Amino acid sequence: MNVHTAYTVLDLIGTFAFAISGAVAARQRRLDLFGIIVVTFMVACGGGIVRDVSIGAIPPAGLSNWAYLAVSLLAAALTIAAYPQVRRLRHPVLFFDAIGLGLFAVAGAQKAWVWTDSAETAILLGMVSAVGGGVLRDILLSRVPAILEREIYASAALLGAALQVVLTANDWSSFWTPWVATLACVALRLASLYFGWRLPVFHTREGVKRSQTRADSTGDQHNTQ
Repeated sequence: MNVHTAYTVLDLIGTFAFAISGAVAARQRRLDLFGIIVVTFMVACGGGIVRDVSIGAIPPAGLSNWAYLAVSLLAAALTIAAYPQVRRLRHPVLFFDAIGLGLFAVAGAQKAWVWTDSAETAILLGMVSAVGGGVLRDILLSRVPAILEREIYASAALLGAALQVVLTANDWSSFWTPWVATLACVALRLASLYFGWRLPVFHTREGVKRSQTRADSTGDQHNTQ
């Protein structure tokens, strides 16, 4: 198996993982069959399509390669058929989303690196490949995208993409390179969910004063009572 084939397989595995997360989320929202298929495909291929358009790989692989559509349809069918079993997994959407996040960050960064030979572009588009599908899923399902909240989501994808590019740029590329980078991304994402890690939020002085005023007024009301 050559390097190109290996990363294509990696990309398809990530497509399947993201497709499962999209199909489960759509099924939870009680969408019809067409709705489930649309959400599944957009989650599975949306980030990759944005990446390919950005680097000039036209038409995008998600639209020109039948394997991506086939993998998406397979994931949707399996989710519909085995939904009770899939639902038993704790937070199945988050679990499969984390796996897809890592795989897409690495495969996306590698493809962008090959096309552009730019480390910065490869890292950024690796992150876009990873988070793009999740953003589209959340928008289609009327939810706030995870990257706009305090969760460590895009940061984890950035770590995986950066590690892949750094190892490749320093000629440390080997069979294990994509798996190490993927594991780092997935581990950070799952650890942040398990331990409740969040990015810091910066409050203005006015916001702090308002919070203190509300707390003081609440305390006064309790004292009066």
